[in-house]
Amino acid sequence: MRVLFTTTPEKTIFMSMVPLAWALRTAGHEVRFASQPKFADTITQAGLTAVPVGRDSDLFRVARTTPELLEEARAGLHAPWDVAEDPAKAVWKNMLAGYRDAVEEGHKPENFPMISGLVDFARQWRPDLVIWDPLTYAGPVAAKAVGAAHARLLFGVDVFGVAREEFLRLKEEQPEGEREDPLADWLGGYARRYGGEYTEDMASGHFTIDQFPRGLQLEAAGLHYERMRYIPYNGPAVVPGWLWKKPARPRVALTMGLSATDLFSGYTFGIQDVLDSLADLDIEVVATVADSAREGLRKPDNARLVPFVPLHALAPTCDVVVHHAGPGTLATVARHAVPQLSLPYSFDEPLFAAALTANGAGLHIEPEATSGETVRAQVLRLLEDPDRRAGARRLRDEFDALPSPNELVPTLLELTAKHRADG
Repeated sequence: MRVLFTTTPEKTIFMSMVPLAWALRTAGHEVRFASQPKFADTITQAGLTAVPVGRDSDLFRVARTTPELLEEARAGLHAPWDVAEDPAKAVWKNMLAGYRDAVEEGHKPENFPMISGLVDFARQWRPDLVIWDPLTYAGPVAAKAVGAAHARLLFGVDVFGVAREEFLRLKEEQPEGEREDPLADWLGGYARRYGGEYTEDMASGHFTIDQFPRGLQLEAAGLHYERMRYIPYNGPAVVPGWLWKKPARPRVALTMGLSATDLFSGYTFGIQDVLDSLADLDIEVVATVADSAREGLRKPDNARLVPFVPLHALAPTCDVVVHHAGPGTLATVARHAVPQLSLPYSFDEPLFAAALTANGAGLHIEPEATSGETVRAQVLRLLEDPDRRAGARRLRDEFDALPSPNELVPTLLELTAKHRADG
């Protein structure tokens, strides 16, 4: 079987896709990973075969360069996806406006640079299955052009599927001549260009691969989900010597992920304030702080500041991990049954943070309440709370119960045969 993965050049999304690509490759299938040319080195560093398509674009980052747009991006979910956190927001006028903005300001500029090149490659290589992340609609366009089966691979909460389901419900309630659908209109134009017609699978995949247990996830009732265990991939990494042995004191890690400095203008709270608040505790603090944010920081005696350390190696040595509720960070820590304190600030992070707390595996602090004082109080609570440790073990067991990427491969073969145009 030939499997084509594709994503826009966003490292955190790509890293969540790598383990499944490895699993298919080691099962003997041909795998190619397509993205913009500048992303080829990141793909090949993961041991995968890169296919540069289209042209390079930085529009995703450019959209976050002004203070106003930055704050908007950090404000959580917007229409149409905000229905995932509040069903009362399922209002036709708002959702329609949200889809118009999402298509014109997000999906079109993010995908346009890749679509033509991806279709050209797919027509030459003829994949059986195309796997795409929920923002890379170039994937279903290319799959439609060659009659391939295709699937979304979720990197977080399925706010996209939930919002689409609500939008379609509201659309059916509108008068016949007022059922505008910006996403279907846009994707349908490409489908017709390449010899087909729009079908709803172009919005949500023939099926969806989900890397999170149901207790952390939202689902659209009408979609087909296949669950898969999250496997951490942190990119090229070296385990430092200090991490080889068990720490003498309780270890608390502080990590806010790559996106805070890669995509945004920095952290949303005072790192120094948090470090100072923990300085008098009999613990070891390991804080991963990007080089761009370390200048001027005072390092308390009980802290170690590093620009990067592989989280899958650090997490098992920790007693508490403080983070931003990013999907990859949360899942990596959960795999090691460590209680978590989340400080969410963007997109689906508040949903993950709330679910983590509801599952009894951690606690969270709302952005406006985050300070050194509140972080200290919750860290102490997690260090002393056996119920949260038990909740963390339960969450680990839920992850472990999901099929591994390798175990999912036979199911992908069956679904590909079912949905492929010649199937």
